[in-house]
Formats: sequence, structure tokens, C-alpha cells
Amino acid sequence: MARDYSNWDESDVRVRANKKGSRPRTKDRPAHDDAVIGRIITVDRGRYTAILDEDQSTERVLVAARARELRRSPVVAGDFVALVGDVSGAPDTLARLVRVETRRTLLRRSADDTDPIERVVVANADQLVIVVAAANPEPRTGFIDRALVAAYDSGIAPILLITKADIKDPAELLANYENLEMTVVISRTASEGAADAASAIDARSDDGDSALLAGGAVEQLRHHLDGKVSVLVGHSGVGKSTMVNALTGSQRATGGVNAVTGRGRHTSSSALALRLADGQPGSWIIDTPGIRSFGLAHVDADRILQAFPDLQPGTDACERGCKHDAAAVNCGLDPWVAGGRAGDAGPARLASLRRLLGTSDRTEGRAEAKELGTTA
Repeated sequence: MARDYSNWDESDVRVRANKKGSRPRTKDRPAHDDAVIGRIITVDRGRYTAILDEDQSTERVLVAARARELRRSPVVAGDFVALVGDVSGAPDTLARLVRVETRRTLLRRSADDTDPIERVVVANADQLVIVVAAANPEPRTGFIDRALVAAYDSGIAPILLITKADIKDPAELLANYENLEMTVVISRTASEGAADAASAIDARSDDGDSALLAGGAVEQLRHHLDGKVSVLVGHSGVGKSTMVNALTGSQRATGGVNAVTGRGRHTSSSALALRLADGQPGSWIIDTPGIRSFGLAHVDADRILQAFPDLQPGTDACERGCKHDAAAVNCGLDPWVAGGRAGDAGPARLASLRRLLGTSDRTEGRAEAKELGTTA
């Protein structure tokens, strides 16, 4: 039976609510011209700790949540961000993070050499301190070379820090990098259970020379870090957090090495930016969780080669399109190394470069990452 609508008026009409809201959506977002800029010092489970008004009387630390429009944008320690809402830093307050400012540098890695997804490690760092132990755990030149590639690719200056040099002479390790213009700092502190490097020195006070060298390494490294933002990376158990404690006066947990696997125990769970004790304004150290490998899926072959300045001149004699790998015919790197132009470590350096370049599918890099127990 047909309905009679002749006597209906507007009061008889019911409007169904729009499931997506009553207001039309727009792609325009507020400019947030009133936002304040802060530096991210750590990230923990969706909460971002930032410091505002650095080195001023109004300096304060606050916690923020990321705005919805930034949900897919990585925010990491070292980032400068725009914050709105309650930016007082008072207890139990939460600001809103609405924008990531332009980054000067960005240190990245992938889980392995076949993983196309980049992991952002830190932002706006000036220096990358690559921390390895002379022994226990044994140093891996493959890890150092990968970290160097990541540093050069990001425009970050590398520093090599070798700890536990009183257990084993690092001369053989250093020979691999004698032709590189890279700052090297050697620490002879061997104690793994000490709360910081200073107490490790005190514990060895009977041996004046070792104590002096250990303390000297801390001061030498402090000199290189003063006035800059530096990120420390290394395997667990190499003494990274111990050195951070000595440089910053913090109490980051420290750990030893598993006697069965020879690998370090993770003691840092998230990247944390800490001020260099008695440093100039802007002196920050970013301690990162222990990692075992830098995947380089995001770095192309030409940029990997740039991390080997002792070998790169040899490519001038290469034929056009040379891939510089072991299968390459008439690769200029072979006579360059054979002629001693890359030093005594040339053959080992060339082998390392070719492992990183690998084949088109980076199978060797994937095998190395698996061997080292790469973590994302």
C-alpha cells in the first residue's frame, strides 16, 4: 500500500547522522604558529620526553603524545619538534607533538641487507662513536665497516672507541683503519661490573699506569664530544653504558658478557640523550640499545664505496659499469691493493668492501646479519 506524503512537512523528516562526522573533513591542518620547539631526549611506548628552553632559566622537561597526523612519521632521540597544549612540564601533564622540524642529519639502518624498511636510529647527530672491545666480546671489523658506511652516508663524523685494551692489544684491529682519517680513542678499563669508568679506575688503583690510561681515555673522549651531539653504538657488553656513565654522571645499567655465547647482555632498552658533564651548551650523548649489525639495504653501492676512502681511488682504473665485486673483470681495485696502495690491510679491507657490496640480492650481507643475530 502506497504511503500518502501529501500532508508531510519538515518536522516529519528524520536525518540520519553521518558516520564520518557532521563536519566536512579537510586536508588543511593548523599551522601551530604558537608551538614551542623542544629536543626529544627519549621515546618510550608512545610517549616522547622533550627538553625545552635548553640552558635557560625556564628550562624544563615535559612528556608529549604524537598528533594523529604524525602517526606514521618516526620521531627519535635528537629530533627537534613543535609542541602545543600544556607545555609547562608540570607533573601529570601531557603536551601534543604536532611537527618534526627539519633534520640536519639522520642515522638510519635496516634490519638486514634484504629488508627494505629503514629504521631511524637518531636525528641531528654530529658524531657517531663506534664502540668495540679489544676482546670479550671479540671485535668484528664487519660491524665497524657497516657503522662507518652508515656514518658517512648520513654525513656524520665517525669516532672509533676501543675498550678493554688491557685484555688484548688492539694493534691488529687498528691496522685495518690506519689509512683512514678517523679519530681513535683507546680505553684500557677492563672492569665490567663497575658502576662507571671512574670506579673501575679506582678498583685498579694498584696499577697506576692502567688507571692513568683509563682516566685519560675518558678525558680524551670528552674533549672530542664537547660542544657536539654524539651517538654511541656498539654490541652489548663492550662497555658503552659504562663510558656513558663516566662522561655524563648518570647511572645507566651496565652488564657483562654471556660466558656461553660470548655476546653481551642488553642493558639499555631505549635510546636516551644525556648531557655531557661540565660540557659546553649543546653537548649531548645519545646512548643506544646494544645492536649487533647495521643493515645497509637503504645504501646503494656507490655510497658504500665512499666509506672506503683508502680503496676508492683505485676505481679510477675500472671499466665503465664495474661493480667492484669478486666477479668483476679488470676491476681497478685489485691492482690498487696488490701494489700496496691501500697499505698492509688493503686485502682485508677489499674483502670487507666486497662482502658489503655482495651480489645484487646481498646474500652475503644477509648471511652475516644472521650469524651476528641481527636485531631490528
